[in-house]
Amino acid sequence: MENHTLHIEKKSTIASTVIELPASKSIANRALILDALAGGKSHISNLSEARDTETMKRLLGSDIPEWDVLDAGTTMRFLTAYAAVTSTKTLTGTKRMQERPIKILTDSLKELGAGIEYLSKDGYPPVKVTPINKQLTDKIAIRGDVSSQYISAIMMIAASLPNGLEIELTGHIGSKPYISMTLAVMKAFGIEAEWQDHTIKVPHQKYQPTEYRVEPDWSAASYWYSFVALSNDAQVTLKDLKDNSIQGDRQIADYMAHLGVKTLFTTEGAHLSKCEHQSEVAFDFTDCPDMAQTVAVICAAKGIVCEMTGLESLRIKETDRILALQNELAKFGAELREKDNTWTIVPALHEVNAEVLEFDTYHDHRMAMAFAPLSTMVPVNIKDPEVVNKSYPRFWEDMEKAGFKISEL
Repeated sequence: MENHTLHIEKKSTIASTVIELPASKSIANRALILDALAGGKSHISNLSEARDTETMKRLLGSDIPEWDVLDAGTTMRFLTAYAAVTSTKTLTGTKRMQERPIKILTDSLKELGAGIEYLSKDGYPPVKVTPINKQLTDKIAIRGDVSSQYISAIMMIAASLPNGLEIELTGHIGSKPYISMTLAVMKAFGIEAEWQDHTIKVPHQKYQPTEYRVEPDWSAASYWYSFVALSNDAQVTLKDLKDNSIQGDRQIADYMAHLGVKTLFTTEGAHLSKCEHQSEVAFDFTDCPDMAQTVAVICAAKGIVCEMTGLESLRIKETDRILALQNELAKFGAELREKDNTWTIVPALHEVNAEVLEFDTYHDHRMAMAFAPLSTMVPVNIKDPEVVNKSYPRFWEDMEKAGFKISEL
């Protein structure tokens, strides 16, 4: 569907529907790295079909000298660290990937003794990594406020270092649940580590092969919360989605209780239905930045004034997500205003109404899936719909399962 546009007809109600979500790519990508460090003998079930995870699996299973991660940020960061304890690799990716900084991670790897050579622009991919021959230090400091993926990448290789590693997180720590997730998956593969305040200690240990089942993806669940929030009436069950999750995006269920969606956890999964919503809300996305686009669209369309903090990392994602949101929300009269690290959704003054609204996706899967639920209110066109393959390849099919009529333009 590359360079195509999908047309979604308006459908304001969703009859009782059961959706089988994709597996979490965040968990899957960690499990794949840890399995590789354990010798590749684990049995990982319910592996994500997301393109990022397929890319990770394919590259880990190959012995080619250059790893092209395409547009997969997690894959780039985790494999860069993995190469530092395994074999010499050149890592590259799409044009956008080559604009996404990696210097904080590579500086830490250099400090540990890895060889790092930038092949184009300092601090950015493509980068050549030569493994650590002799561990130069067993203590490093890394900023906690830029990307938890840098921290997770270092944590996962720490047990493989002869002296283990103590990691000091400096400044404010963002995306804490992702660091906790990394620790939880490491534990499943036999690694004991501790995290207290700003210090993570990982002693030298051997990863153990294991049986591991990946959870359904809470990030993917967020779009179904959006469909329920924006519809006139809806009943959606998200199969096997659990309340007790190692994913930080579980937070969306709590946020959505204020935005008009009630969650009931049953033996089948999470059952979503409509409830009253508030007219003004304030949310901090520091620990779940991937939820921001979904919440922004819901508030803009439902007439909810929303104050948002913790969006700083959105500028270095698949696209500049703040600018992309500002551009697309304006198409139905809403605004995302920025002042002193606080962003405010100012909803449209009128109800969302048009013959059709057409949205650009900026090579960003989350833009496509955040705006698609507006089809509960108005016919919607989504450009470059294949971007969803990055995390949720079955998204359009699942929309059709819920009764939406979708055609290619």
